[in-house]
Amino acid sequence: MSPHEIPSRTAPPDSGTLLLSGARLTDGRTVDVRLSGPRIEAVGTAGSLAVESGRPADRTRIDLNGYLLLPAPAEPHAHLDLALTADGPPPAGAREIQRRATEAALLQLGHGATALRTHVRIGDVQGLRALEAVLQARNALRGLVDVQAVAVPRLLTGVAGAEGLAMARDALKMGASVAGGCPDLDPDPSGYAEAVLSLAAEFGAPVDLHTAASDPARLARLAAMAGGLRPGVTLGPCHGLGALSAHEAARTAERLAAAGVSVAALPQGGCAVLERGGVAPVRLLRTAGVRVTAGSGALGDLANPVGRGDPLEAAFLLATHGECDATRSYETVSTQARAVLGLPEVRVEAGFPAELLAVRGETVAGVLSLGYSRIVIHRGRVVSRTSAVREFSDGHGSYGPGAYGPTSYGTASDAGDAAGDTGPGLPRQAHREA
Repeated sequence: MSPHEIPSRTAPPDSGTLLLSGARLTDGRTVDVRLSGPRIEAVGTAGSLAVESGRPADRTRIDLNGYLLLPAPAEPHAHLDLALTADGPPPAGAREIQRRATEAALLQLGHGATALRTHVRIGDVQGLRALEAVLQARNALRGLVDVQAVAVPRLLTGVAGAEGLAMARDALKMGASVAGGCPDLDPDPSGYAEAVLSLAAEFGAPVDLHTAASDPARLARLAAMAGGLRPGVTLGPCHGLGALSAHEAARTAERLAAAGVSVAALPQGGCAVLERGGVAPVRLLRTAGVRVTAGSGALGDLANPVGRGDPLEAAFLLATHGECDATRSYETVSTQARAVLGLPEVRVEAGFPAELLAVRGETVAGVLSLGYSRIVIHRGRVVSRTSAVREFSDGHGSYGPGAYGPTSYGTASDAGDAAGDTGPGLPRQAHREA
């Protein structure tokens, strides 16, 4: 089924029971996990659980032998209205924006993100057209992935900003989830931030500002204004913090932590052409007590034509550059990302939301390195499956059984593994799987 066909159907209601058997957890245990509707019903040692009799007829069992089961990641900083436009200027038509936004969201879902937050430009010539298109995509994707839209006006201060302020108010009324914007583009960045915070307080909405965070004095004023605001303030990508002196950066981080301001870093680089190459100092921010999450940013647009939208890549880059170890790197794209988005915590324990990602591998470090095969579970249902197959030639162009001599070094199809069988014509060998 193509990505465009998936949203055309209505997702079935949350019902039935799903049994995940033989899954490995990060603490090394191998367990069975039973899901009932949108929640985890029970977790027990491998082989101890079964789908209870009398359950609905759609009860299902999935063999996760060879998979690591994790809380599903979330994407905290996307730009769906600009995604997949690297080949030319983004078309302004609402239908085309909706199509690209839908495709980009499904790409990220396939990587494991069962929730995402996207910044959407409003104002200027396009008005609210892009936001309307993204909200249409959000509705079409309901049941597959949760989407939060951040309304991003260009100007909010002075005479020119009056129209932007009115449009931002309209955006929140029509369904934008978050008050946001880019204060760096306004002649009065502090005034811009104050206007967004006031608007958020009026609607009881969270705040998410796209900023380089390169001015310590401006950040100090923002922290003073944001302190205590509920349901919270997030800044990203904050790559400018890395250019500050060690003393300035540490002091700024302490102020953000004291105000409860979160930071959404983009390890692949910023999501605008002029932001490329800079990354927020994640280790310094975490040491100061700032809640830090990590996102993907640009996805196939002019800022990054090869952006992947993969949370595991964001975690991989954090670990590779020494900002966090592998486990904490994954937490930044899962536990911390969900917290920033205001979503309930997920643990592989009874009673928690059934938002899960199963990845072929044995350890977090292993799946960050080679976690291609993935099964994504949203609200207790499998919503995406990616199966990777790797074969090696015998040196004469032959593949499959008999190509490797007495010992098979090929890999099994994950689609077959999940169903408890082996893919046709391929030897089973889980631990060498890509």
